[in-house]
Amino acid sequence: MRPKELILKWVDAFNEGDPEKLAGLYHENAVNHQVVREPIKGRDTIKNMFEEEFSNANMVCLIETLFEDGEWAILEWRDPEGLRGCGFFHIQNDLIVFQRGYWDQLTFLRQHGMPVPLT
Repeated sequence: MRPKELILKWVDAFNEGDPEKLAGLYHENAVNHQVVREPIKGRDTIKNMFEEEFSNANMVCLIETLFEDGEWAILEWRDPEGLRGCGFFHIQNDLIVFQRGYWDQLTFLRQHGMPVPLT
């Protein structure tokens, strides 16, 4: 499967709010680094992260641009409220082995009426 195809599946699972389906797209030792947080490692940990995030906010990923270069896919996205971000996905053997995401956490928290950390 090409990296773009896998990321299209990722977007579908994300928009369904399905942590189990999302986790199934990651290698068992994958690393997910959302730059507003410390990196996390492992499919189960990544699944738990998505479960927590989906329980806290209604999130939607609308594709702006999707690039592919070798084993990498780069996703530029937005949500219906106008928040924008991008994600870099390293794909090997049809699984995500590494993901790094960039987005504005302060805007996200404010949009969803969530507390803003004071640190």
